[in-house]
Amino acid sequence: MTGREAGRRFAREGGPVRYRARVEYDGTEFDGFQVQPGRRTVQGELEAALARLSDGVGVRVVAAGRTDAGVHASGQVIAFTYTGRLPARELQRALGAILPPDIGIAGVRRAARGFHPRYAARYREYRYTVWNGPRSPLRERFALGERVPLDVAAMTDAASALVGRHDFSAFGAADRQPIRTIHWIRVRRTGHEVTIDVAADAFLRQMVRSIVAALLRVGRGEMATGEIAAALRSPGRALHGAVAPPHGLCLRRVVYDGPARRTERNDDEDVYA
Repeated sequence: MTGREAGRRFAREGGPVRYRARVEYDGTEFDGFQVQPGRRTVQGELEAALARLSDGVGVRVVAAGRTDAGVHASGQVIAFTYTGRLPARELQRALGAILPPDIGIAGVRRAARGFHPRYAARYREYRYTVWNGPRSPLRERFALGERVPLDVAAMTDAASALVGRHDFSAFGAADRQPIRTIHWIRVRRTGHEVTIDVAADAFLRQMVRSIVAALLRVGRGEMATGEIAAALRSPGRALHGAVAPPHGLCLRRVVYDGPARRTERNDDEDVYA
């Protein structure tokens, strides 16, 4: 019997199986990913759906990143331990049938017993989308409407100061471990659409939106490119804590480099956006 066949048999017999999956969601009507009492969250909806498929037994869902209220995802990664009898393909189909229309799930498959999508990830990539053209109600559901023409070259130049390993306290909520590594920031224009892609090992809360707010000021000519580097070194929050609106932000993908090597880690270093 192969390992996969053994896993399927184990699942059918009701033994606990660790699964991972990719989740897409429209964050407009959610108060973020993480469960909050009395509020609608992505984690809450996922756990409620899994409980229905586990005879009412609670199932804890963990994710690669705790997105804030209004933030979207096309490549969120989750993990959970399932004690029901459905194999992966049927479990994915059943979840898809009972999850609300603003959450989709795909790629459900077995994972190592200690797999945690947050701790195992090598980096995450977020995209912030700006509609830099005439008012467009449909596009601006998932993009920030910006009427002032943006200087993408200046934004790219300014963003280069943020790449690398730095203390990002100026661009995120207070954290006991504010040092993060940004692998790249790419600012691109396609017609009226401007995208800002940020990839990092981890993020402080509101870090991407704070960076975007600063880059937009550069793009509008309200800040010089060199001021971004100065803001990074400042002792307080840059731009008095200004952040771009959440609806333009999307967690696009989470990249892994082999199986998780650690199943426990200090939660002081968390993953937000």
